[in-house]
Amino acid sequence: MSRRIDKSWTVFDSVENPEHDRCVDLFSRPDGSFGFEEFRRDVEDAGAWTPVQYFSGAVYASRDGALEAATKTVTWLAEALAGRR
Repeated sequence: MSRRIDKSWTVFDSVENPEHDRCVDLFSRPDGSFGFEEFRRDVEDAGAWTPVQYFSGAVYASRDGALEAATKTVTWLAEALAGRR
């Protein structure tokens, strides 16, 4: 789990790009709010997921709200989600 996702938050979905070097975690917080964060994984980081942006500070009222914001913000996410279907 990333350094930018608090241990009290629950990741309910993690979506990787086709190259498996980027991912978005969607999570819920104990207060009932939701959020997301984007990560990268590089060889020089020994394969560890490293936060790319500071999206995790944003608060959304629903899972759908967090997913919609992530899809609008992270350029590759919509295509990765379409590939899941």
